[in-house]
Amino acid sequence: MNKLVITLALALAALPSFATTSIKATVNGMVCAFCAQGIEKRVSSMPATKAVYVDLKKKTVAIEAKEGYSLDAKAITAEITDAGYDVVKLETVQKSVEEIKAEIKGGK
Repeated sequence: MNKLVITLALALAALPSFATTSIKATVNGMVCAFCAQGIEKRVSSMPATKAVYVDLKKKTVAIEAKEGYSLDAKAITAEITDAGYDVVKLETVQKSVEEIKAEIKGGK
């Protein structure tokens, strides 16, 4: 019985995680569509990035990781800062960019 439990636990641990990991950043200094486009282009070019959403009104940038990749918060902050904007808050969330976008557009 113990061997079965250990084997099952090891098998479950080997399964891929289906939770989507994203970083949600609050960014000051974005004032126009050109600002949003610049940030989106820079962050999209990073190797671990699957999707990016920028909302000027809410000052939010959401970045979703590709499957099997981890997002580097320091590198993302550096990209946004190098583009001339101020990252005031970063949080890791278990949501896709589409889910974050729906929340923002829904006013939640």
